[in-house]
Amino acid sequence: MNLENSSIQALVKLIDDPDDSVFEHVRGKLIQFGPDAIPYLEQSWENDYYGLIFQTRIENIIQDIQFEVIKNQLLEWTVSSEKDLLEGAIIIAKFQYPDLDDSQIYNSIQAIRKDIWLELNDNQTAYEQVKIFNRIFFGMYHFQGDTKNYYSPVNSCINVVMESKKGNPLVISLIYSIIAQKLDLPIYGVNLPNHFILAYMDDKGTGFLSNTQNEYGVLFYINAFSKGSVFDAAEIKSFLDELKLSYERTFFEPCSNTSIIMRMINNLIASYQQIGNAEKVEALIRLKEILD
Repeated sequence: MNLENSSIQALVKLIDDPDDSVFEHVRGKLIQFGPDAIPYLEQSWENDYYGLIFQTRIENIIQDIQFEVIKNQLLEWTVSSEKDLLEGAIIIAKFQYPDLDDSQIYNSIQAIRKDIWLELNDNQTAYEQVKIFNRIFFGMYHFQGDTKNYYSPVNSCINVVMESKKGNPLVISLIYSIIAQKLDLPIYGVNLPNHFILAYMDDKGTGFLSNTQNEYGVLFYINAFSKGSVFDAAEIKSFLDELKLSYERTFFEPCSNTSIIMRMINNLIASYQQIGNAEKVEALIRLKEILD
């Protein structure tokens, strides 16, 4: 056994120390060791019973270590040049599911991409491509909006949505756009108030020639929460009229990946506020501050 492992074990044995200052010192040291300390903490939780306070302290330290990992990953994501959307969504999902298997999500995304790719070709119009995409994404893979448990926290976790095929507008749209972009389809998220939609951008200028492109360079919009229905800017304006909001550019054109991850955190905050989990709300606010 190396020195680090011995140190972790020695610290774990001090977790039940009645002196709060000693415990805080032990807690700080274990958090510094990071994920390497978790197996020893879990083993002690299972095998050493020194009372409820001891077990609660172990549980809290494990959560603190996992949160530090997520926080550091999100910090690295924010300063990266790419700000990969799938990576960002996985980081946020790890807030609730720290042991989730990244590879399973990547493999599932790749499988859907391949099935759609087999039916696409360069001679198809944008509408034809989206029709094929929808048939496979919604028809073959059965993705759908979760209208029954709309505000459930799991609807904001990409691993759960990939498995259940149900989610809120943001995550269904996020998965749709990630797969589309891997197929070189210019489909990006639009951050509408109270909703989230997708825009098929006119990268080739075909809409300009046929007078179908709008002033924001968008051929058409897609509502992934409603099985990929296609609509135009006029419907967005009607939606904004109902909300008594002005026609801001941000409601009609793609938003940044950072904005999408920020909204994902906001959705989770709202979900946990509804069920009264103040501890998770506080932790998510700390994550949100990283993106501000």
